[in-house]
Amino acid sequence: MTESTLDTQKLQHPIKIRLLQVKRITPLSPSIRRITLSGNDLNGFVSASFDDHIKLFLPDLPGQKPNMPVLEEKGIKFDEHRPKPLTRDYTPRRYNPDTNELDIDFVLNHEGPATSWASQAEVGHYLGVAGPRGSFVIPAGFDWHLLMGDETAIPAIARRLEELPASCKAIVIIKIASDDSKIPLQGQCDFEVRWVQQDSDPADKNDAEMLAACLGDIVLPAGEGYVWAAGEYSDIKALREYMIDQFKIDKKRIRASSYWRKSQVATHTNFE
Repeated sequence: MTESTLDTQKLQHPIKIRLLQVKRITPLSPSIRRITLSGNDLNGFVSASFDDHIKLFLPDLPGQKPNMPVLEEKGIKFDEHRPKPLTRDYTPRRYNPDTNELDIDFVLNHEGPATSWASQAEVGHYLGVAGPRGSFVIPAGFDWHLLMGDETAIPAIARRLEELPASCKAIVIIKIASDDSKIPLQGQCDFEVRWVQQDSDPADKNDAEMLAACLGDIVLPAGEGYVWAAGEYSDIKALREYMIDQFKIDKKRIRASSYWRKSQVATHTNFE
């Protein structure tokens, strides 16, 4: 294994706007619902990384078609006679080209228009999708992978575990609001999972104490490793700094992303 084989890679994908329909609904836990989408527009879908994100165009009412944009030379353009749709970023959990199906997992106990749509979704309902615009590819050839996040990161973590080879090790730490968010995780690699249930009043703990609770008595395996983390902005920012300062992890070996932020809506930030 050489340094070059462990370099990350950024890929760009052509943007395509897709109008899809709900084909199947699968409850994964009391608070996580999988929506399987399909349709002719899905042909040629590409997602090269487990933490890709796609843009969802939400309808005004369940069952209606959303105001779908048209891709033009200068960007996308919406029908000016209709309100612009609400949009949210989500992880493409799985794409099956043989059946032309796309799975998206929704955490229902996080308030927002996307979870509201998913809670009311029925077979045949419409959803607009665009992207992913690009992929940040982390090689699977590392000796170990540390995967951390809250409930919103579960789809990406689950997908990563399924994609990792049997030759590597993985440590998974997931902060959840309740046991309702626990789902079975599968993979061929050697991995351990720690579910950390957050306090009902997180204000009782400062960042350092919360991080200590999340990391516990973790011991990183020998060899070359990579750290991936995603979740709430403040938590992930502090977690990244903690890994750099306390665990002496090279910044180049950390991918940390904010999937949401308490003080804002519809945000997605990558910490470089």
